[in-house]
Amino acid sequence: MNICVVGVGYVGLVTGVCFSEFGLKVTCVGRDASKIDMLDQGKVPIYEPGLAELIEKNAREGRLSFSTDIKESVRNALVIFIAVGTPSDGHGAADLQYVETVARSIGQIMNGYKVVVTKSTVPVGTGQLIESIIKENQTGSCAFDVASNPEFLREGSAIEDFMRPNRVVIGAESEQAIAILKDLYNPLYLIEVPFVITDVATAEMIKYASNAFLATKISFINEMASICERVGADVHKVAKGMGLDKRIGPRFLHPGPGFGGSCFPKDTRAISQIARDQGYEFKIVDAVIKVNEERQVMMIEKIISALGEDLKGTTIGFLGLTFKPNTDDMRESPTIPIIKGLQKKGASIQAYDPAGMEKAQDHLQDIDYKKNLYAVAERADALVLATEWNQFRNIDWERVKKLMKRLIVVDLRNIYDPQRIRSFGFQYTSVGRP
Repeated sequence: MNICVVGVGYVGLVTGVCFSEFGLKVTCVGRDASKIDMLDQGKVPIYEPGLAELIEKNAREGRLSFSTDIKESVRNALVIFIAVGTPSDGHGAADLQYVETVARSIGQIMNGYKVVVTKSTVPVGTGQLIESIIKENQTGSCAFDVASNPEFLREGSAIEDFMRPNRVVIGAESEQAIAILKDLYNPLYLIEVPFVITDVATAEMIKYASNAFLATKISFINEMASICERVGADVHKVAKGMGLDKRIGPRFLHPGPGFGGSCFPKDTRAISQIARDQGYEFKIVDAVIKVNEERQVMMIEKIISALGEDLKGTTIGFLGLTFKPNTDDMRESPTIPIIKGLQKKGASIQAYDPAGMEKAQDHLQDIDYKKNLYAVAERADALVLATEWNQFRNIDWERVKKLMKRLIVVDLRNIYDPQRIRSFGFQYTSVGRP
């Protein structure tokens, strides 16, 4: 079976590559010729562990190709996945201009029956919109079905999430479309992955509901961390005590500087706007968004408190810039407003991130980017752990001690043992712990 994935961003690239690993013949289509050339050469424009190896393997074996020619790719495919960006517009709603452009192209190109599937995160009603756009742009009468197959990929572990998902959601009105999509995921039946078969609107809502709930867990534990600091409790023990309750679970109960990335900020704003469009106020999600926005301000205050009120002339070293480890994604990373806030107070920033420094330059100016974590410590008044990359977990603190101007460590991810760090002579500050 031939499939076409339109979009070679994070979701589209991982989706296409993993389907080719399932044995399907896949063409990934993008508009950026330089990116397609890069992929043809085996170079990967995003940082995702294991992705480069799968691209090389499946391209070599003839199952995976890349193209800028959407016309030929759509005509040769039975299933077309739309995996283009849906960024927030000025009101927080999902901007569907790229989805609409692809739908128009599909309608104009279509030469026979197709299943058109949205992988992008889109608001309820987008399936109907795509269907109407395709019909309006068809040059001849061709049967087709529109389906929703939302992705649940975590950056840094996306391949594992695709190959061993918690569930596969298929939303379609046509039994034929459902059968075709189930056939695409046939290898997952061997490992007994649950399938949720529903209508398009419900499938579209499942993605937003899932991300909004996970974001709620993060904001909740961050609020608990603030209370723990005030009463002298340990938020990690609180989270463990909560997470052992199977009704709650331990995941996404890690306090820190707030959520970022390509999904949670965008999707919480979008579901809030969807509710407003229907005349309803989604109070819980609105509070989650507010808590997350305030979280970075609180982290700035925490760093200022550790250093003293006047930051003019100080140098602060940042370990990590991306919103999470094992990715180069800087989209809505909490480090961006934190660093900008410290710069406004007069601090100079030097930083190191194992994968994100090139993309960080699009978001942060006047940063002294260093070659490793020890260079970040040189002449620094404080060291801020902002992203929990594994290589930051085992630091030679005696070496760091000799490099720093002042021995101040602010751990925004709580990856260090407070007693151990203090035993080296550091002033240590963390999140939600006494």
